[in-house]
Amino acid sequence: MSAIRRKFGEDYQVVNTNRGMTFSAPVKRKRQRFVEKNGRCNVQHGNLGGETSRYISDLFTTLVDLKWRWNLLIFILTYTVAWLVMASMWWVIAYIRGDLSHGGHDSSYTPCVANVYNFPSAFLFFIETEATIGYGYRYITEKCPEGIILFLFQSLLGSIVDAFLIGCMFIKMSQPKKRAETLMFSQDAVISQRDGKLCLMFRVGNLRNSHMVSAQIRCKLIKSRQTPEGEFLPLDQCELDVGFGTGADQLFLVSPLTICHEINTKSPFFDLSQRSLMNEQFEIVVILEGIVETTG
Repeated sequence: MSAIRRKFGEDYQVVNTNRGMTFSAPVKRKRQRFVEKNGRCNVQHGNLGGETSRYISDLFTTLVDLKWRWNLLIFILTYTVAWLVMASMWWVIAYIRGDLSHGGHDSSYTPCVANVYNFPSAFLFFIETEATIGYGYRYITEKCPEGIILFLFQSLLGSIVDAFLIGCMFIKMSQPKKRAETLMFSQDAVISQRDGKLCLMFRVGNLRNSHMVSAQIRCKLIKSRQTPEGEFLPLDQCELDVGFGTGADQLFLVSPLTICHEINTKSPFFDLSQRSLMNEQFEIVVILEGIVETTG
């Protein structure tokens, strides 16, 4: 019996199990994909109403989802603006108290912050305090309650900004997008017989030596269909069984493995003939989940 022939993803190779012959894949046809090979979904949301406010309400996730160039720009601008604003507040206190007029040379005068007599010195004092460098040349005196209050406010604000931005950068660097580049899927999917059963098969492998803990694989068939009530579903998702009952979907991904979907009476491909399968428009999305051993 000849195997069913169909293009899955970009390439497909058909194996004739009776004659032992291999047919070349059909010519590639450029078409719009629901999910790209790199995992990016080609879905754009629009005309929902209040999109901007929803993104701002979850600002942390919005920053994590931004591209690296925007993250770095926001990171630099936030710290630069915060430094300039806080340094200006220290300069304003020194100006109001008259510390600037003494120029830091009157030993009998007790300023709010010692040796702060212009904006650059106020900026240096802020940086020394914020970075906990503490050179010992500039310090707050006990006769400046407003300076003590500003110092406490600066410490709290600095901790919040550091936790927010550094946490955002850490989560963005630990995202699995780059790790996924070392998870390889076979370029071709085949339909052939295995153990006397017609199966859809493809391979997956891990290039790194670090293991993936609790690796699990799932397959989704995405195609349009019409319900018996006449409702049209443009992107209906159907689960493809890749061994849920037998535990074959739980992978020990040390060496490349062949994933198998049996085309039985429960398979969405069971009622399709060779010709109808070639004319069908659908997409199979393979989802590999797991925990990276080195980073968790």
